[in-house]
Amino acid sequence: MLLRDRLSEEMKGAMKARDEIRLSAIRLIRSTVKNREIEVRHELSDQEITEVISTLVKQRRESIRLFGEAGRADLVEKEEKELALLLEFLPQQLTREEVEALVVAAIAESGAQGARDMGKVMKVLMPRVAGKADGSMVSALVKEKLA
Repeated sequence: MLLRDRLSEEMKGAMKARDEIRLSAIRLIRSTVKNREIEVRHELSDQEITEVISTLVKQRRESIRLFGEAGRADLVEKEEKELALLLEFLPQQLTREEVEALVVAAIAESGAQGARDMGKVMKVLMPRVAGKADGSMVSALVKEKLA
């Protein structure tokens, strides 16, 4: 099932179940996808929709961190619920060990020698881990391996 169709079905299910939080999160995804389609002037593929959802996940994680620092437990809880729902629409996340193996392979493939070649490694690596791993973790692992 295409991700776009799955989002529609999940939205219908959330409406029938009167699950306001789930419905809100799905509407957020669909509206963000629609805005992105208007920007790029074509219908987004599943991969592009996954990238949009990854961006939303990253925003939620940052919001959780900031609300936590500000002592706003109510907002942290809301964002965590939304984050959990957004993660349902992403592919299975890679473990740290799996990402490390991909990093080592990307370094070998790109012929990177040191930290200044990080861009080469990331260019090879990111299409393989898009939506499956947190970009900041991937970046940290690449820096660690190139150091």
